[in-house]
Amino acid sequence: MDEFDVLVIGAGPGGYVAAIRSAQLGKKTAIVDKEWLGGVCLNVGCIPSKSLLKNADVAHTLRERGREMGFNFENLQLDYAAAVKRSRQVSDRLTRGVGFLMKKNNISVLMGEARVSTANTVSITLKDGTLQEVKARDIIIATGSTPFSIPGVNVDGEKVITYREAILQEKLPASVVIIGAGAIGLEFATVWNAYGSQVTLVEMLPRIAPLEDEEVSAELAKAFTKRGIKCLAETRVLGVETSGTGVRVRISGKAGESVLEAEQALMAIGFKPNSQNLALEAVGVEFTDRKHIKVDERMATSVPGIWAVGDVTGKLLLAHVASAQGILCAEAIAGMEVHPIDYNMVPRATYSQPQMASFGFTEAQAAEAGKAIKVGKFLFQPNGKALGLGDYAGFVKLIVDESNGQLLGAHMIGPEVSELLPELTLAQQNGLTAASIAHNIHAHPTLSEVLMEAAEAIEGRAIHI
Repeated sequence: MDEFDVLVIGAGPGGYVAAIRSAQLGKKTAIVDKEWLGGVCLNVGCIPSKSLLKNADVAHTLRERGREMGFNFENLQLDYAAAVKRSRQVSDRLTRGVGFLMKKNNISVLMGEARVSTANTVSITLKDGTLQEVKARDIIIATGSTPFSIPGVNVDGEKVITYREAILQEKLPASVVIIGAGAIGLEFATVWNAYGSQVTLVEMLPRIAPLEDEEVSAELAKAFTKRGIKCLAETRVLGVETSGTGVRVRISGKAGESVLEAEQALMAIGFKPNSQNLALEAVGVEFTDRKHIKVDERMATSVPGIWAVGDVTGKLLLAHVASAQGILCAEAIAGMEVHPIDYNMVPRATYSQPQMASFGFTEAQAAEAGKAIKVGKFLFQPNGKALGLGDYAGFVKLIVDESNGQLLGAHMIGPEVSELLPELTLAQQNGLTAASIAHNIHAHPTLSEVLMEAAEAIEGRAIHI
């Protein structure tokens, strides 16, 4: 029986990062995954979708704004299959990179399905069907999550699909109903619309992007509507039927019941944890009501020697959160002092067009928490760089503590706002005030000047307004 200091189950952004950090700390480490290195994110999630979104940005520019920008085509040809193939090349390159990192750090890689036999023993059914027993002083569970479906709706992978089929299919759907207007739904709406698909978004909650600031959601709905994406909020899906030509989605909204017909329906309503086929219950691991694994601030479960990171913990289902948890967990196992993650202050981004990015409290959440706040807001429209890019919709909103000027949150929609987040989260993490951001000289012309102007706006000192 092979013996290790640390065995990681799951090779996504939480698992492989935890394995690398464990190896760096001198631990004899192994990692096991039933499908691939890099997990959903690198293979069929975050990474290939960003490749598709870049293609979509170019396609939208050529289709909708080419004449304005001086591009003239007699017969513009858009090859969606080529875009998907490029996204697979990007994904493959990164997953090969993870394999290289495993070798570089002397991490043993086992491809198979794992079950926990005891608090320090794992049984792995390898790809060839053979069984391998592995002992480890510490076991990290990093098995991720799986898409939810609406009860009674059959996800057949052809006409009713999840993100996985959506990101791999080379055929562009002529029309599609996207059920759920969170990050996945919004990003696929952006891609397919840019290539000419008829897209309808259906969201049960009162607005699309329901977890974002209300003004951000409203701005996104305006931008999507302008692009021809139909947005149906406060609308419940009653059922989905397939036919020879596509799908019929029965909905109920403000105007009553109706039927949407399309070639495909994308199910994008959320995720459930991959926690149920590991035999963890038998060794005493505790779960939440939603079957997420309970962990403390160090990522330790209720069983000594068993830890968990990533989506399976249900804390915040983002790849960078999983990676941060993985590093924290590896360092906790090594006996290092660790600092708990403040999940409310973690950066979040959605790569729709326009992009959205945020962290911390919204105005409504700050009010609910009884905080006295000031708000600074500045549009991208007067920004020279945004105008030059031809992408100037949206704004930056900063929320600060009225008593000391420290950042409580930021909510942005507009060009490349995901790249503007680090300055703000770094400031918040280190106790800097909005005045510090305002006093920091920003290069001109840059999009980051909007951060400076929003910070100035808190005290009514913004220049270009």
